Amino acid sequence: MPAKGVSHIAFVPTASRAACYRLWSPTRLVNCVWQRLERLGSALVVTLVGWTFTCAQAGTVVESAVTLQPSTALAPLPAGAVTSQRPIVLRADALLLRPALDAVAEGSVEFRRAGTLIRADRLSYDSGQDRASALGQVWVTRGGMRYSGPELQLKVERFEGFFLQPEFDFSSLGAGGRADRIDFLDSDRLRAERAIYSSCPREDNNQPDWLLRTDRIKLDFAASEGVAEGAVLQFLGLPILGLPALSFPLSDDRKSGWLPPTLVPLDSRNGFTLAVPYYWNMAPNRDLTLTPTVMTRRGLSLDSEFRYLEREHSGRFRLNWLPQDRVSGGSRHALDIDNQGRLFGGLDYSARWRQVSDSAYWQDFPRSLPGAIVPRLLTEEFSAERVQSTPLGLLTGYARVQHWQVLQTGSGSDLIVAPYQRSPQLGLRLTSPLSAGLQAAFETEINHFTRPDASTSAAMPTGWRWHAVGQLSRPFVQPGGWITPKLLLNTATYDLDPIGDLAGRRASRLIPSASVDAGLVFERPVSWFGRTQRQTLEPRMLYVNTPFRDQSGLPNFDSAERDFNTVSIYAENAFSGVDRVSDAHQLTAGVTTRLVDAQSGAETLRLGLAQRIRLRDQQVVLSGETLSQRFSDLLIEGASSVFQPWRFDAALQYNPDTRRVVRSIIGARYSPAPFHTLSARYRLASGLSEQVELGWQWPVYGGTAKPVGAAGGCGGTLYAVGRTNYSLKDSRMTDATIGVEYDAGCWIGRVVAERLSTGRAEASTRLLLQLELVGLSRLGANPLQLLKDNIPGYRLLREPGKALIPTSEP
Repeated sequence: MPAKGVSHIAFVPTASRAACYRLWSPTRLVNCVWQRLERLGSALVVTLVGWTFTCAQAGTVVESAVTLQPSTALAPLPAGAVTSQRPIVLRADALLLRPALDAVAEGSVEFRRAGTLIRADRLSYDSGQDRASALGQVWVTRGGMRYSGPELQLKVERFEGFFLQPEFDFSSLGAGGRADRIDFLDSDRLRAERAIYSSCPREDNNQPDWLLRTDRIKLDFAASEGVAEGAVLQFLGLPILGLPALSFPLSDDRKSGWLPPTLVPLDSRNGFTLAVPYYWNMAPNRDLTLTPTVMTRRGLSLDSEFRYLEREHSGRFRLNWLPQDRVSGGSRHALDIDNQGRLFGGLDYSARWRQVSDSAYWQDFPRSLPGAIVPRLLTEEFSAERVQSTPLGLLTGYARVQHWQVLQTGSGSDLIVAPYQRSPQLGLRLTSPLSAGLQAAFETEINHFTRPDASTSAAMPTGWRWHAVGQLSRPFVQPGGWITPKLLLNTATYDLDPIGDLAGRRASRLIPSASVDAGLVFERPVSWFGRTQRQTLEPRMLYVNTPFRDQSGLPNFDSAERDFNTVSIYAENAFSGVDRVSDAHQLTAGVTTRLVDAQSGAETLRLGLAQRIRLRDQQVVLSGETLSQRFSDLLIEGASSVFQPWRFDAALQYNPDTRRVVRSIIGARYSPAPFHTLSARYRLASGLSEQVELGWQWPVYGGTAKPVGAAGGCGGTLYAVGRTNYSLKDSRMTDATIGVEYDAGCWIGRVVAERLSTGRAEASTRLLLQLELVGLSRLGANPLQLLKDNIPGYRLLREPGKALIPTSEP
């Protein structure tokens, strides 16, 4: 029986078996009461402190009824005072109500308030304490997180309470699990007791392929971090990793703590390798990673990486330190510094320093020198530059100091000759637009050239060089073509150091040059291969006239012959650098045609050829032999993606005198679908090398890749991945990367073997194993960057997403 003086109203279900009422905020109470009195007169109005109830009888229209509509997006959760002002919506088969005190709902109960949805068999709500108690099959949804279980106690607005034996699902992470109990500390924090987490299916009481079992786990969604106590990671029923405490982020945000270990079970030079990184998120713009490493053949080492990003500066410092190498018998290290920024007065600077302890370091640790183009030639460079607008034009001043560390590992033909060191290099560049469309440019530099190793290059000259290059041009540009006449003046002066008993000397040269560059662009619509296309025809000609100046007595500090390609064939000088200027009386002619898709603008076909015609012999050469060939080698290039899913590309250098191909690169790729790619490439450099390269990523077992959360076991997809490089000239495989990837839906396994040449008859081999647990982490050695760098068209089976534990990758 209800208490004395309190109205007790029982609602009979309507014909639709759904009784509905809406709880109004106190601020709307007075207006609502007066409206009802005016319209209904003697109608029953139940008014208690803080509540007004309006019941929907069968066939009655209720003005205040709430119409629920489905939505594909989650609205942001309300916060602060807005929460208390939002209405409560309650639906059920039967309702028992005590206004301003409590309500009891039974049968298909649905309770909504401020972004929280509760479904249950039975629910009671205490308005004074804002507490909902639900029994039966209880479901709670809030902010993309879903919980289900037999019993819930919750203070709705503050989202405080507990859930017994719940199952949970985090849609933002693509994973979930179950726990004995979850305590909701507030809307952003919870604590789960004896919890299990996985992204694998959890139906029919089957154990997931992988799961993380914890004694206790605390999650803070506002801070995007969590702490698991007594964590054990199981894979296919076997425990593979156990930690007393584990701290992790709940998103891609960085979080300090130990990262998953990296395992390399086989390395021909270092043996079994185990690395356990520790990540320190020092600040939003600074972090430090320390990686203690154990190598069974060499001993203990410590790898460290410090990164920072300031408003005017950014950089990275890396140090790999092996205190005592058991193989070589000494301390070894590798230092890599990369820094750039802006100093006072708008002065931009950059510093790049690579250094290793010994010449054999690149062979024993070839992957410790990231970004090194030639691992036996390490640069130590500092440069500064400032750009200033002046009345004459845009003026750029720059300075650089560049040294080299040369890693010599043999004798005779194995010795490499390092470039000259510059200490210092000082220069100015000026670009100035003149009247009547004229454009002027001027550059001058002074360099001091030294050798990095005097013992291997005692006979090579060193000293100072000053040079200046000025040019004047007048471009005439129209939509259908252009013509640019140009005049150049190139001068240099040398002050050379003594060599042995030979005294130092001075020398200089002054070389003028003239050129005319012209081209046309014709365009027309066509329909080829069943597609609307736009075809272009682009002829181009370059005339160069540079008189002969004897430069055989001058030193060569930085000049080399340009590679023969579509860019260099239209260059005025056949050499890079400053010390050599080729004499020329020549005409370069070429033509290119393209097919461009009229809708997307993508290039579907390109064909081009070019040839240089010498009107007199070229006497300035590095080989010492005059070039008397009237017609240079013919350059032919092309690429096509017309015959989808095939793509072809080719570049040929053809000698018309010998009627033979001097160099060629021919490639083809077949990519009919994602994760299906085959590629082949043939490279020829006559007399030097001849290589064939094959690459692939292809499913060899199973169907298509499964979505996240699909069943694992043997029903996944097995992919073969790899790339091989075979030398036809030496009849041996130079480099190879071969492996397999198995995608089981909620986890991916990778096994990759790599063979890397470190000499003519030497190579290092290693085996990489990785287990990627979707929604959690990647464990083991990371081969993904290796696969992306080596396999044309390779795609990740799972794009990087939010994970509970960060990977050990940089």
